[in-house]
Amino acid sequence: MIQCTPTVIGGVLYATTPTLMAVALDAATGKELWRFDPVDARSRGVNRGVMYWESGADKRILFSAGTLLYALDAKTGKPVAGFGTDGRIDMTKDLDRDSPGAFSGATTPGVIYKDLVIMGSSVGEGPRTAAPGHIRAYDVRTGKRRWIFHTIPHPGEFGYETWPKDAWKTIGGANNWGGMSVDEKRGVVYVSLGSPAFDFYGGDRVGDNLFGNAIVALDAATGKRIWHYQTLHHDVWDWDLPANPNLIRWNGKDAVAQITKQGFVFVLDRETGKPLLPVEERPFPASTIPGEVTSKTQPIPLKPPPFAAQKFEPTDLSPEATAQVNKQLADLKNEGLYVPPSRQGSVVFPGTLGGGLWGGAAWDPSGVLYVNSQALASIHQLIDAPANAGYPYALKGYTKIRDEKGNPGSKPPWGLLTAINLNKGDFVWQKVFGKHDQTTREVGTENMGGPAVTASGLLFIGATRDEMFRAYDAKTGAILFETKLPAGGYATPAVYSVNGKQYVVIACGGGGRMTTKSGDGYVAFALP
Repeated sequence: MIQCTPTVIGGVLYATTPTLMAVALDAATGKELWRFDPVDARSRGVNRGVMYWESGADKRILFSAGTLLYALDAKTGKPVAGFGTDGRIDMTKDLDRDSPGAFSGATTPGVIYKDLVIMGSSVGEGPRTAAPGHIRAYDVRTGKRRWIFHTIPHPGEFGYETWPKDAWKTIGGANNWGGMSVDEKRGVVYVSLGSPAFDFYGGDRVGDNLFGNAIVALDAATGKRIWHYQTLHHDVWDWDLPANPNLIRWNGKDAVAQITKQGFVFVLDRETGKPLLPVEERPFPASTIPGEVTSKTQPIPLKPPPFAAQKFEPTDLSPEATAQVNKQLADLKNEGLYVPPSRQGSVVFPGTLGGGLWGGAAWDPSGVLYVNSQALASIHQLIDAPANAGYPYALKGYTKIRDEKGNPGSKPPWGLLTAINLNKGDFVWQKVFGKHDQTTREVGTENMGGPAVTASGLLFIGATRDEMFRAYDAKTGAILFETKLPAGGYATPAVYSVNGKQYVVIACGGGGRMTTKSGDGYVAFALP
């Protein structure tokens, strides 16, 4: 499984392999130039890309594998001895809190700002076992921590009152696992954060839980909060903000656009964090779980429309499939968006895998945002925790609603690709995304990975379970080119040029949650 989007600098393509090796390739020919194997961190999750930094003759690749962040010489692939310990730092350290045995690593690259590498993290999601998702900046030369922003505020810090007293000592999560964006001119890094842990019960974290599920603008040099905007209060649905905010222009004004798992797009002023398209706080049902206190309201963007369905309807693909899904629904709550987890089980749609996901969105300066989405419902059912667990409830599995053939149990389409004019807050077009091999009807497929758009009006994307790679006309959504990949392209492609010739490359890792055959290659196409 490879989810990496390569970085191309000076005709060299830098990427990672399924076993978390870092590699450098000739970007025009694919010839391997070097390979680095972090033996002590292999097989720990995924890696979605690398970072590049240079100052004079000093050129470095920074990438994460498991709990470790490495600095490599970009020319040789050898660890930089002066960075941390033997060219690496341990991301379980320097969290300003003891979290014995808790995992803290990074699946998605951070950002470079001057001589800083600013990192988010992937952490556990279980009750009382998760590390905090604090944002940290390290000196790119030495690996020394330069600043930290506490995503779960400490006493005296902004947002502390949105948690119970001393929650910072025990609650984890609120982490940036989907990426961040840096405005180098302003010196601001925009960070999208996930849910606090435990993901599905918050009786021990009553309150809005800042900065969980928030976009936070930080001074990139110091880590000081400039503004924040919370897109979901007191998350008990595992609806993390799944991707980096897009830095955009909205009707002549600098802005950020943030996609969500629920299928929303929030458009915020880049300077103040205030919504530029209308958002309304709407009431939703309270939890029926003892001790749980869900938020009375949630913010709902009025524009643009959701790019994914938000009300679960059973599949209509066949009478047998409909009957099988209705049987699953018989004892469940299916009451729409923001119905909390329950003892009987609640239908959550879009589920924990989106809507929008970590592949993110692509932005065209004409004012259009492109985003792919999938429709796969989850069942959130709470059960009693084991005796002496130290917490009252556990989740009865990460269960998805599927028909008897394993297809998503919702009414198709199961995959969509949407072009949104953010200046107007309306769709330009929306297309069924992916070809299903069991029906001639256009139903789309599950998909993971994101799009890339070019100045010439092409939109490139893999992502679909049918293992295809496609080029679309960005203005109309018409398919201009498609080809079968050696394995599913469940990553976001990169577009680059070498010696005046343009290329687009995509990782073909397959496998993973899509359960298709696995691969271990990158495929590059030359553009005419």
